[in-house]
Amino acid sequence: MSQGRYFDRDLSWLEFNERVLFEAETAETPLLEKLKFLAIFSGNLDEFFMVRVAGLKKMVEEDFQTAEPSDELSDKETLAAIRERVIGLVARKYLCLQNVVLPGLRDHNVEIIGMNALDAKQREMMAGYFSREVFPVLTPMAVDPAHPFPFLTNLSLYLLVQFKPVNSDAVSDIPAIGLVEIPSVLPRLIPIQPATSLTVGAEGGKRQYVLLEDLVAESLSSLFMGFEISASCTMRVTRNLDYTLLENEVVDLLKSVQREVTSREHQEAVRVDLSGEVPDNVMRLLMRELRIEGADVYQKPAPLMLQGLMGLYNLPLPLLKDPPFNPRLPKQMESRDDIFSLIAEEDLLLHHPFDSFYPTIEFLHQAAHDPNVLAIKQTLYRTSGDSPIIDALIRAAENGKQVTAVVELKARFDEKNNITWARRLERAGVNVVFGFVGLKTHCKLILVVRRESGRLIRYVNVATGNYNSNTAKLYTDISYFTANEAVGEDVSTVFNLLTGFNILTGESKLRRRMIMPEFKKIALAPINLRTRIIDLIQREMNEAKKGAKAQIIAKMNALVDKEIIDKLYEASQAGVEIKLIVRGICCLRPGVPGLSERIHVVSIVDRFLEHSRIYYFHGGGAREVYLASADWMRRNMDRRIEVMFPVEDPDYREAIINNLLTLYLADNVKAWILKADGSYVKLSPAPGEAPLRSQTSFIEMARLQGIKSIPYDEAIRHDSIKEKGHRPLAKGGRRRKPSGLPSS
Repeated sequence: MSQGRYFDRDLSWLEFNERVLFEAETAETPLLEKLKFLAIFSGNLDEFFMVRVAGLKKMVEEDFQTAEPSDELSDKETLAAIRERVIGLVARKYLCLQNVVLPGLRDHNVEIIGMNALDAKQREMMAGYFSREVFPVLTPMAVDPAHPFPFLTNLSLYLLVQFKPVNSDAVSDIPAIGLVEIPSVLPRLIPIQPATSLTVGAEGGKRQYVLLEDLVAESLSSLFMGFEISASCTMRVTRNLDYTLLENEVVDLLKSVQREVTSREHQEAVRVDLSGEVPDNVMRLLMRELRIEGADVYQKPAPLMLQGLMGLYNLPLPLLKDPPFNPRLPKQMESRDDIFSLIAEEDLLLHHPFDSFYPTIEFLHQAAHDPNVLAIKQTLYRTSGDSPIIDALIRAAENGKQVTAVVELKARFDEKNNITWARRLERAGVNVVFGFVGLKTHCKLILVVRRESGRLIRYVNVATGNYNSNTAKLYTDISYFTANEAVGEDVSTVFNLLTGFNILTGESKLRRRMIMPEFKKIALAPINLRTRIIDLIQREMNEAKKGAKAQIIAKMNALVDKEIIDKLYEASQAGVEIKLIVRGICCLRPGVPGLSERIHVVSIVDRFLEHSRIYYFHGGGAREVYLASADWMRRNMDRRIEVMFPVEDPDYREAIINNLLTLYLADNVKAWILKADGSYVKLSPAPGEAPLRSQTSFIEMARLQGIKSIPYDEAIRHDSIKEKGHRPLAKGGRRRKPSGLPSS
């Protein structure tokens, strides 16, 4: 990495993905969890190429320099550095897979074998399976004068087939090749029946699998009508899936996004993965047809696309996985059926996944059925396809509530899903609003308006993560419920802004008086979030200059915004103690004398993906805590609608400081320290020091103090719970505030 004032954003991201890879490599990680981390590493890298590498290539082509913090590397140099780094990381990935994961699974009677290892009876059964289930789905695609080179779908797996020419001595610039797509609609892992030695499926029994591409490769001759095949290999194309709407040409946002999502399936190739030898003339053909250069081709061992092996993770082998954990419910729900009276009495904070996502679902379902509820408004960025959240909003509309859903169509990689269930919401009578052209609606807000004793009360949920019941058990996030009147007014204003004309980017051409909304409690991007953060940092600087204690602790996923980084440098020089918990990209260079010697940066990579954004400022003893949907990135400050909100309940505020942040900073098992040279050093307990793993501590506290519930996956299916006539609670457990927060 460069040695200037800032780290390169993209190389910093690769450092993060290396920490993900390390979780697979570390000896303490159970075997199937190793496989999971290898798949996560691979999926992360796919997205990185589809967006970041694609964007850098476009900037090089158009001779346009990135606006991200940078010191020495040009975009062209960054691309070269990325390639060198990726080759090394991918080599480590396959070393882990081939030398550790697959042999380890074999020791537990789980094995992926080649077709040549099958006995005669098994080969016969595989041939029957191919004829019945696979052959009808396949499409052999020859490349010749009558059949031009086909379009290769993004991230799909293909067999590249080479044929023997009539004259074996001839070498042509137009080689005889064909392509067969490995259908994603079929299982990648095909169980072998019967397995050798032991009974299939029994406890301790042997489970053997053949990869679908190997089965197809075995039968290529029948696909191509007997033409002689000289060789075949697997390949995969990664395409540019980034897009930018031309704002001045957008008339209908929904149709524009639909059109862009459809057309981007045909975007230019940015990477080609090959597993197997490819002659020079075939390589030249691929490069010409896909419009790529040699630097875009990555030779890899088999199998490609490790995400396809995740079917093994679902095997009933609990000893090869992390110990199971069922999220707990907040203690207040033990004695209350009415979540509104609970929130009216005191704020409610949930720390996912240690606290269950069920209260959020209960909040919406009660609102949907409560005759006193008049309106529900919610932002939706990413949600699961069969989400109980969507079900609740539909039920509320059917029950005559005023329901508004602000759906972000431009949530990357979820555009198609969002369009599908947005249409479903519309058909049910929900007012669906698609936000603005130039801004993504990334804030996480729910507003419920309820009539109580002749007056309207606003109940609000603000969160750091998406309303997604699936990711809520995999990501660490904080969700906060309150009936605070000022917060309710602010959130009402945000929804009025989101459903009205765009006053933020000049998208609206209507004449108006310039009236920007004012907020009592929250800060909103792109209006005042960056300036609010800068002001809070400046306040700490003022305290330090007076000789008083000045401290900032900030937890986020990425730190990229140049203005905020520069302000943190100023604060360090002014004497402010700064501790940053940054999961991924960090462009700030810590520990540089005269620049950032008072800044300490740590990254936590563990079982759950760290996703919560928590910002603490000592504030002259005020000890203010803010939660946010936004990282400290330029896109969050300028191109997204984000919310930062204060935690004013004193018990929760102190618990976040003393328990959550303190535990993260004390972690000596899953923590990595960022050094001034850009390297990350993994912490381990010092001699005589007890190991402390923050996420394990959160689990232990939840188990000790929480209220047990029925299994999470059953609890979130809210309608089935109601139909069975019981609440998702098992009596027992102490009353508490969630996630190790101290009882009041």
